Amino acid sequence: MSIQTNLNSIKSQLPEHVTLVAVSKTKPVSDLMEAYQAGQRIFGENKIQEMADKQMQMPKDIEWHMIGHVQTNKVKYMAPFVSLIHGVDRLKLLIEINKQALKHKRIINCLLQIKIASEASKFGLSLEDATALIQSDTFSELKNIKVVGLMGMATFTNDEIQVEQEFNTLKLAFDTLKHFKAPNLKLKTISMGMSGDFKLAIKCGSTMVRIGSSIFGLRNY
Repeated sequence: MSIQTNLNSIKSQLPEHVTLVAVSKTKPVSDLMEAYQAGQRIFGENKIQEMADKQMQMPKDIEWHMIGHVQTNKVKYMAPFVSLIHGVDRLKLLIEINKQALKHKRIINCLLQIKIASEASKFGLSLEDATALIQSDTFSELKNIKVVGLMGMATFTNDEIQVEQEFNTLKLAFDTLKHFKAPNLKLKTISMGMSGDFKLAIKCGSTMVRIGSSIFGLRNY
């Protein structure tokens, strides 16, 4: 199956209001260009250096999404071009993104990562921590970031009931937090769902899905 065929197949399964992030981590630029030629413009990477390298080589109308865990000291490498940072899980990171965005006279969109999985290895804020963060004085002073939604990663399990509960937890967090008002806060995006569970995620309210292997094939590590 070609990347174009895979992409068209996935797109045909997505409702209009759902955005597709093609997860291209570890894949060569030639693969990304095949997806680009087929009309894909949003790519997700989980390593900042790899994303920056690809961004240099590829057309400039691409939206680059950082979907991995972000180290504060690496933010500067993506600040000139990144469109959306999915995994923001601490105030310190937001402060750094704000600082680097200011240097480039940009406002960088971010999603707060909420911990919905039972696995200890998954990052994320609790709903209480996220609430405290967006209500803090420090947050209100950050003029060069905008929190536009929430992101969550479900437990890696075949138990659909558990995954559905976790997705519902994220939707509930979104519904709770969207009532808060701040100039740098406007929640509209719920980023959840990957190749194996995106249909369930959409059913639970996802507006953005991150799909890699179903488009590009399995990854070579």
